[in-house]
Amino acid sequence: MDSGEQAIREIRINPIVPAESVLVATARGMRPRKDEEPAPRDARKHVDTCPFCRGNEDKTPPQIAACPAEGEWQIRIVENLFPVLGDDRSMPGLVFGMQQAVDGYGRHEVVIDHSSHGIAIHEMEVEHIATLFGTYRDQMQRLYESDERIRYVLVFKNFGPAAGASMAHTHSQIIAMPVVPQNVHDEVQNSRHYYEKNHRCIFCSMIDEALTFETTIYERDTGRVVRRINVGQYVVERSKHFIAIKPFASRYEWEVHILPMDHQSDFMQTGDDKLTDLAWIMQRTMARLDAVIGGAQYNYFLPTRPHTPDRQDNSASYHWHIEICPRTSIPTGFELGSGLFVNTISPEQAAKRLREIVLKD
Repeated sequence: MDSGEQAIREIRINPIVPAESVLVATARGMRPRKDEEPAPRDARKHVDTCPFCRGNEDKTPPQIAACPAEGEWQIRIVENLFPVLGDDRSMPGLVFGMQQAVDGYGRHEVVIDHSSHGIAIHEMEVEHIATLFGTYRDQMQRLYESDERIRYVLVFKNFGPAAGASMAHTHSQIIAMPVVPQNVHDEVQNSRHYYEKNHRCIFCSMIDEALTFETTIYERDTGRVVRRINVGQYVVERSKHFIAIKPFASRYEWEVHILPMDHQSDFMQTGDDKLTDLAWIMQRTMARLDAVIGGAQYNYFLPTRPHTPDRQDNSASYHWHIEICPRTSIPTGFELGSGLFVNTISPEQAAKRLREIVLKD
């Protein structure tokens, strides 16, 4: 916390999922604790013993696809050796008393993001990142079409041990599952309720507020300024078609969301003409995070509209996006016991520090 910044201690409500709350307590960042150097990133280009490095293709499970399809691959998709869901066996769901179990059917695939072992997202070429996101899109489409039992396809990336990555070689994962995850379900339902009441997408409203809203809040008795909300205060980066925003109720200190500027509910509808623009803002956002944090370890995932059999049309109310969650702290007993994320850096200050990073054009 900067010495000139007023301490904040408040519970902020997530406007998308009101049941989720965040405790912003900036004074907590001043408490004594042992500083530890971040674990050095394995930045090597090739590791002879790494199964994901080029030349070691025989050390991975069967290949599903590669890009390009011929010659030396830049992106490669293989089956996960230890899948959390699979189709090797199928059993009916179980209900006994109050207990219920759904068969763990699905697919679990690994996307080897790049042939270079330790390359980070912000170090990749924009064209390569565009191809990577195009690969996500095409694989999602293939998985949905492969089995009508698939209800949701989740794309995510763990980068660094603190984020749960078990392999140092840069990679993402795609999991197709027979249920819609609860967090996505809650976003979809709350977005639908907001749309039914306001006839507008809540994500679009949030983008408009970030770009146009400005106000000053005063203390009623003294007239003291309590808070100023400035236009663009939560905007980290902006391109022609996308915007990177620091959420007002950020669960993680450096959490950033990337959203399409124009309304779009399903990531699979994103055309090739938009992928380069998405790659550009993704690269720059990750570069800002890496510069501020110093070797960012993170998770990112891509919530998008589910494909459910009830054919409930959420295309007007839901808005796909990317959530980037750097892991700079470990959840405490209070967070696990209360369900409240604790954020020790104000989202306003975090967004300001990210914007101040000077990047090369």
